[in-house]
Amino acid sequence: MIRVFLVDDHRLFLSGVKSELRVGFEVVGTASDVDTAIAGIRRTRPDVVLLDVHMPGGGGRTVIEAIAKERPDTQFLALSVSDAAEDVIAIVRAGARGYVTKSISPAELTDAIRRVHDGDAVFSPRLAGFVLDAFASDAIQPVDPELDQLTTREREVLRHIARGFTYKVIGQRLHISVKTVETHVSAVLRKLQLSNRHELTRWATDRRLV
Repeated sequence: MIRVFLVDDHRLFLSGVKSELRVGFEVVGTASDVDTAIAGIRRTRPDVVLLDVHMPGGGGRTVIEAIAKERPDTQFLALSVSDAAEDVIAIVRAGARGYVTKSISPAELTDAIRRVHDGDAVFSPRLAGFVLDAFASDAIQPVDPELDQLTTREREVLRHIARGFTYKVIGQRLHISVKTVETHVSAVLRKLQLSNRHELTRWATDRRLV
């Protein structure tokens, strides 16, 4: 029986998924935030982690980055309301084996979990296109040492700033406080040796990060 750990900050949705997996799977744990998820996964050692992309404390990518190296046999499947290209690409680069949206049917979800457990990569056709395009682009683009010095969260904040979002909106979208957004922006400006938001936006645009 496949051992599954569920991570989602919407408790009602989490309960519904757990109910759908009562046959054919063993749900070994659940979590609604990043820190609890990391601790729970380390404790229960599941075969597959089904996790949301955006959550308090850093999101699904943070969970994967904390667990993947120490638990290489654990597979990760992202389940999110978002079908944005940047979310799909970020979570796959972190190590997820698949990405499905919350519009998926129960039967499709159970099939996706089984396939990921067996080593397959699982995406809807549209999301698969994002992944293929991204990795094709990676193959021809040189490594950017300036970008590499930014953390995952700093890159997320950078992209939102470059798209013109206010600190308040960025905080809402990333589930962090305005003060935390300000802290990340200050860190990005310092690391990239930029002076203001305008220069940051131009830097991101030049690198096609927007």
